[in-house]
Amino acid sequence: MEKTRVLIAEDEGILRNTLGELLAREPDLQIVALCPDGREALIESLAHRPHVVLTDLRMPKVDGIELTRQLKEKLPDIAVVILTAFDDDDNLFAALKAGAIGYVLKDASLEQIVHALHAATAGEGYLSPGLVVRVIKEFTRIDQMARGQRKLFAQLTRREREVLELLAGGHRNKQIAAQLQLSEKTVRNHISTILGKLHVNDRTEAALLAVRHGLGAPPADPV
Repeated sequence: MEKTRVLIAEDEGILRNTLGELLAREPDLQIVALCPDGREALIESLAHRPHVVLTDLRMPKVDGIELTRQLKEKLPDIAVVILTAFDDDDNLFAALKAGAIGYVLKDASLEQIVHALHAATAGEGYLSPGLVVRVIKEFTRIDQMARGQRKLFAQLTRREREVLELLAGGHRNKQIAAQLQLSEKTVRNHISTILGKLHVNDRTEAALLAVRHGLGAPPADPV
């Protein structure tokens, strides 16, 4: 059975070497490189093609979040597990958004770290137990916000939706009027109504909101 190849990126030398020694004792793990910064970790990952990269967040040259982004862009099959002392929401969600599949705090036991590596190898996520509830709450919040926005969109008439789609696609009022065979004054009135129904301040906010919901066609040639 092939061993799981692991690369460790950690700027603290004692912790980096200790982790390497402890994880190398696991019969199904193989440590392919120990890297003191994110830039070296990226270079070594390209050379060794590990199954999993176990990385700190705060590192010189390239930090853990940027390393994760670059790894997922250049080597999308590699799983990234964050090992960090930072348990704040900003770092947690930035790491997950960048493509990390695991997020482990440095007070975790060796057993938990090994479990996170095995889960990542199998394509499964792993979070330190105290973080799970916060992630669930965040996804619940996002889902509730999306539902609320969908209700706002449901208030739009067919014509207002057509105007919004063109607005989101970057069309100017003159282009919208020409394409829908309306006067520019009517277009302006529709846009004003749309802003009120969506509770946004200007056409830019309305366009961004529409794009997030998949609306918006490329603008036509200027009229």
